[in-house]
Formats: sequence, C-alpha cells, structure tokens
Amino acid sequence: MKVSHIEHLGIAVKSLDEAIPYWENVLGLKCYAIEEVAEQKVKTAFFKLGQTKIELLEPTSEDSTIAKFIETRGIGVHHVALACENLEEQLADAEAHGVRLIDKTPRNGAEGLSIAFLHPKSTQGILTELCEDKNK
Repeated sequence: MKVSHIEHLGIAVKSLDEAIPYWENVLGLKCYAIEEVAEQKVKTAFFKLGQTKIELLEPTSEDSTIAKFIETRGIGVHHVALACENLEEQLADAEAHGVRLIDKTPRNGAEGLSIAFLHPKSTQGILTELCEDKNK
C-alpha cells in the first residue's frame, strides 16, 4: 500500500452543537464545513490543523455506526483516515497482505472523497479509512 499523509482524524461526538465550541473557543480552530452524509447516517464538522483535518462525527440515527460506537466505547477518536491514490488498487494490495476489508469497493464520503475502511482486527486495533480525492 502507498499512503501520502493523514487526511483526517475522525472523532465521534454526541452533538456537533456541543462539540464545536470546544474546538473553536478553546483550541482556536475554525469549523469550515458542516455536512450530512445521509447514506452513512452521520453529520460531520471539519476543522483544519496544519495539513491534517479533524472530522467530528455526530450520528443522525440510533442505528448508525457512530451511534453504536458511542454506545459501546463513548465519545472519542473513532478512526484515522489516510490519503492515497488509486483507492481500488490500495484495497486490493491490503487484501493481498491479509488485511480484512470492511469496504471491498470505494463508497462516497464527506467532502466528495472516495473512501473505504479497513477492519481494526487487521490494522493493529485502529479503524483505518483510506481516502482518495479524485478531484486533485
């Protein structure tokens, strides 16, 4: 696999309205985008920190992946997202190296990215998202 940088860190929160003030008022970052990704049952808020983004994830449904994560683990870091090119090839390479794929094919993510998740049981316990920006 070939990844270029940390695209973002995904952080599960119960409420964007409650979480955003910490990031803005305490840490001094500016929320530059809020977006709902209906197919993932999540609402996101983004902050830039250097080259890396912070993505806050609020569940929009009780049966969403983020709601289930918060229920079992509480709020906090949900995943690390790594930027790559040729996402389909990266998934094939990961699978060839014995990595269990959550997504065998890319799907649409926030900010227009193509995304796919690798299972934490195959990635040292870290839910890993691969992201490709096809607009670059």
